[in-house]
Amino acid sequence: MKKQRVVVGLSGGVDSAVTAHVLKQQGHEVVGIFMKNWEDDDDSEFCSSRQDFLDAASVADVLGIEIEHVNFAADYRDRVFAEFLHEYQAGRTPNPDVLCNAEIKFKAFLDHAMRLGAEKIATGHYARVRQNAATGLFELLKGVDNSKDQSYFLHRLNQAQLSKALFPIGHLCKTEVRRIAEELALPNAKKRDSTGICFIGERPFREFLNRYISKEPGPIVDDRGRKLGQHVGLSFYTLGQRSGLGIGGVKEKGAARGAGDHAPWFVARKDVAKNTLVVVQGHDHPWLLSAQVQADQASWVAGHAPALGNYGSKTRYRQPDAATQLVQADMGRFTLDCTAQPQWAVTPGQSAVLYDGEICLGGGIITAMA
Repeated sequence: MKKQRVVVGLSGGVDSAVTAHVLKQQGHEVVGIFMKNWEDDDDSEFCSSRQDFLDAASVADVLGIEIEHVNFAADYRDRVFAEFLHEYQAGRTPNPDVLCNAEIKFKAFLDHAMRLGAEKIATGHYARVRQNAATGLFELLKGVDNSKDQSYFLHRLNQAQLSKALFPIGHLCKTEVRRIAEELALPNAKKRDSTGICFIGERPFREFLNRYISKEPGPIVDDRGRKLGQHVGLSFYTLGQRSGLGIGGVKEKGAARGAGDHAPWFVARKDVAKNTLVVVQGHDHPWLLSAQVQADQASWVAGHAPALGNYGSKTRYRQPDAATQLVQADMGRFTLDCTAQPQWAVTPGQSAVLYDGEICLGGGIITAMA
């Protein structure tokens, strides 16, 4: 690869730090950008960007590169957080990290980097990009480390964005990234990975959401219509959720207590019209399994839908690829037949992402399942 001016998103974490190092080793002119995406209660114990910036600046100092602090909080609130709240208020469960990548890291950040004279941008994502020699199209590939692969979160990237993107650690395993950081004596070599949604951090999610969405309590019923308790608001629950329901077992009047009385409850449906939360007992209850998934807002990496046929798919991050058949794709919508491998707790608002082996083809937002 020819030597280029590359702007790296330095988050303060070890992945982006090693990303910058790899690029320097390759001889590129590397500039670091720290993105501040959230301002509300930023000084709290759960979500402080100050320490992250100090870590990023320390890494830049060790590597001998420039770093700039850029505030994208207004863009984040308008493009990501507003949609996040809208989806929760509608009873769906959005994935803001998918939208953040498409709207902030590979749009607002990319535009800023281009103004700085960058030829490419780079992030510490565990994914890969390559240009197909036959078609000339850019392809998004899974990261080599299956346990860390983040192509799911990047599936909305288009050809223009991928043509400017580098993922320098996509061919490495996390253990190797840690080893490199320790070998370089980077100040954040042992910093633990961040978890949860970036602007929420590790605070109690219900507590955070309660600030922005009003509570509308309603009944919790089982698959037979029996009332088991009361929920605090449909927005605060997601399909497949097991903990935090506040209900116990149920048995028929006069019947002897059996093992099934203590089987765990799972959220199976949310009836927004009746403000009712429906739960079922047992992980493998039929209401938790879907043989068909419909998605909207389709975004295909190649710029067009793939041919109908057999693929792998994910309806949530970290799940293994499931055997899937793409049976319909038009007008920004598509339908997946999962009969061969029914999917568990498919959740409206989450992303259904399609794969052809190691190639991420794109995906869309789940709207319905059956």
